[in-house]
Amino acid sequence: MVNEVLYEDNHIIIVNKVTGDIVQADRTGDSTLKDTVKDYLKDKYKKPGNVFLGVVHRLDRPVSGAVIFAKTSKALKRLNAIFKAREIKKVYWAVVDNPPGQIEDKLINYLWRNQDKNKSFVVHEGRTNAVYAELDYKLLAESDRYYLLEVVLHTGRHHQIRVQLGHLGCKIKGDLKYGASRSNPDASIHLHARYLDFFHPVSKEKIRIIAPLPNESLWNYFGKVIPKNYFPE
Repeated sequence: MVNEVLYEDNHIIIVNKVTGDIVQADRTGDSTLKDTVKDYLKDKYKKPGNVFLGVVHRLDRPVSGAVIFAKTSKALKRLNAIFKAREIKKVYWAVVDNPPGQIEDKLINYLWRNQDKNKSFVVHEGRTNAVYAELDYKLLAESDRYYLLEVVLHTGRHHQIRVQLGHLGCKIKGDLKYGASRSNPDASIHLHARYLDFFHPVSKEKIRIIAPLPNESLWNYFGKVIPKNYFPE
């Protein structure tokens, strides 16, 4: 399987999604990461019938990083509750083209999704169907042209990090949809679900995941700048 398994037990499996994969079926009809993981489990455990695999959350197609799946219905129900209660810490790394105005800050916006364009926009609070969006960011490092931001999500809105950082003037490298000047050669964007921190839905043990970065020059640079044992607190 191209996607690296970061954690697995009887109840959950966490994989490091590669860019280009879709987590769950969409209108493109392309094969999904869910199907890939199901095939992996079926082959690994020699299961003759259907394999249960529950989708807990998603990453956009051009985004890489840690994705959790539930292997049992009990785990799926409990993980859904954990996500709903925001009892999981999801931390992303984003490489952007401009430095933010402050080293670290909280961004609060209201977002409106245009279904036809599959794009979200920052709008005023009173707009019909506008939803509250909140994240924290911190500037971790910089290269000669780009800046590495650590982003902690507090809400899970459509394209939330992409639209909020773009609105701030910090466009994610390769993200043409939200203002980047050029695309990446592989159609990826430089947004990676780097860390997960939560209590296991069944055993209640603490789970901390660090998803290795894509093997790409800019990611490799920032991966060397930040200590390997770094974990956001």
